[in-house]
Amino acid sequence: MRIRLWPRSLAARTALVLLIGLALVQVAGLTIHALDRLDVQRLVQARDLAIRVVGVYRTMALSDPSRRAAVLAELHRGPDLTAELSDAPPQSDAPPMPPPEQFLLRRNMNLIPLGGPNLRWGEMVIYGGHSIRQAVIGLRLPDGEWLNVTAALEPLRPWHSPTFLIAFLVMTAAAAGLTLWAVRRLTAPVRTLAEAAEALGRDVNAPPLPEDGPTEVAVAAVAFNTMASRIRRFVQDRTELLTAIGHDLRTPITRLKLRAEFVEDEEQRGKIMADLEELEAMVSATLAFGRDARTTEPVTSIDLPELLRTILDDAGDARPEVADKLAYEGPPHLTVQARSLSLKRALVNLVANAVNYGGSARVRLLPESGRIVVIAIEDDGPGIDPSELGRVFEPFHRGEPSRNRETGGVGLGLPIARNIMRAHGGDIVLANRPSGGIKATVTLPV
Repeated sequence: MRIRLWPRSLAARTALVLLIGLALVQVAGLTIHALDRLDVQRLVQARDLAIRVVGVYRTMALSDPSRRAAVLAELHRGPDLTAELSDAPPQSDAPPMPPPEQFLLRRNMNLIPLGGPNLRWGEMVIYGGHSIRQAVIGLRLPDGEWLNVTAALEPLRPWHSPTFLIAFLVMTAAAAGLTLWAVRRLTAPVRTLAEAAEALGRDVNAPPLPEDGPTEVAVAAVAFNTMASRIRRFVQDRTELLTAIGHDLRTPITRLKLRAEFVEDEEQRGKIMADLEELEAMVSATLAFGRDARTTEPVTSIDLPELLRTILDDAGDARPEVADKLAYEGPPHLTVQARSLSLKRALVNLVANAVNYGGSARVRLLPESGRIVVIAIEDDGPGIDPSELGRVFEPFHRGEPSRNRETGGVGLGLPIARNIMRAHGGDIVLANRPSGGIKATVTLPV
């Protein structure tokens, strides 16, 4: 099973990179903190040990040699420091103290006054260190006798603090939360731009993006709004041109109908009138196509199953011979937000196609899934050639090759239906059924 470590979204990637950077910075900061704390502890312990050792050495150096042992026995040294007088330096199994620790101890001892005008440091040997938690120091007194001191060293604790862990966790959580919040705020314009592009794809008259925020976001919003305005102007110009042509053709068609009445040959007059009626039907469909492209109908709540049953009842009344082949299957009620007249027109076109070309129409409304409802409209007709499935939504393209108005329309029903569904944020897909006929799958957001 493949585990995907690199996220797909920009926000998740940015947050991941920043959190990894935060973790590395925290590790580096903790390392520096630990090293500094170790240095401070070494300095404090070295200074404390130097003060105590110098105090013992000063007392022994200023005492009469015959009384040193008694004075040393009565001297308060603490439980972790022992001292003895000897004729030789200490013999210890411990290795010599490492140079950095030894240098730090010697420097602190040299900074403390010995308390006598002629008192000077003599020979000194130092063993041990923090590695064995013990320091063994041999100091030669002015008369040649040795003072051997053994002191316990506390272990270095870089994290020894009762509130350090809590403070570190609070700081890390605050930084991570601020990072996630900032990433979401910074990537929000990208999501807004994607949503606006999706809305523009569904409805060319979608509201523009607000042109505020940071400079880069405002510039992108201005560019997007300019693009959307040009697209709207292009679609509007094309639709108005198509509508104007269709509207202007109505007058000459009417004149031709009047003149056709004066044709004496009845057969020719009938053919001319049939051609003019077909041409008038094409013009009416063209005007309807342009009108649907410019609709400003408000969105309302619609009971979709009730609308589908009404459409099927109307189709059965218009074609009684296929009334028993019309059926609805699905939930009794389901409310969607849509433009009622436009949606009804699209569904009427699909049901009419199923009845006209397939002699039946079975409508199935699938339950809502992910805020999307699916309507399947099936018929038992001959189907469509697979090579034609991609062209049936082209304006004025007819799947039925003849020009007989009794067996086919003018080729605008499916384009109008798809335009309406896409304006609602849905779509229409046609496919041949294995058992014969066509299945139109309609998706519609709730």
